[in-house]
Amino acid sequence: MTTPDPGLALAVQYAVDEPRLPRWRLRRWAGYALAGAAADGLVAFSCAELNIRLVGQAEGRRLNAEFRGRDYATNVLTFEYGVDPLGTARGDIVICVPVLAREAREQKKAFADHAAHLCIHGVLHALGYDHIKAGEARRMEGLETAILARMGIADPYLA
Repeated sequence: MTTPDPGLALAVQYAVDEPRLPRWRLRRWAGYALAGAAADGLVAFSCAELNIRLVGQAEGRRLNAEFRGRDYATNVLTFEYGVDPLGTARGDIVICVPVLAREAREQKKAFADHAAHLCIHGVLHALGYDHIKAGEARRMEGLETAILARMGIADPYLA
């Protein structure tokens, strides 16, 4: 299966070493998210410039406290910068590897499957998707589920 390439410039920063998340794999997942969002049509964009930063517990907690006022490390934190007049969407995505690993164990999911979901979730947030209101949540979760299914990954929202 080939990954669609909707025009992605991706930088990956490793604040923690995680050999299960090489740059090529994160790029592949981000590409699937961009292609799914382009087909969905909620946000008009022609390309994306994204940064994905893999962090440990302390940095994840600090960023979540500083930017969301919550004193714990969360699994994924996204900073959306919008789409410029030329159609370039920009965003930063922070994935806390220890939280990702713990959640995968607790939810009895493969590490890579849960990481793919968090990456896709973060990319969709960077494109302007949200899940605060019920309708937004249904749309975003439905899109995540469809993208993951295309990659052969089960619906992450099923119990």
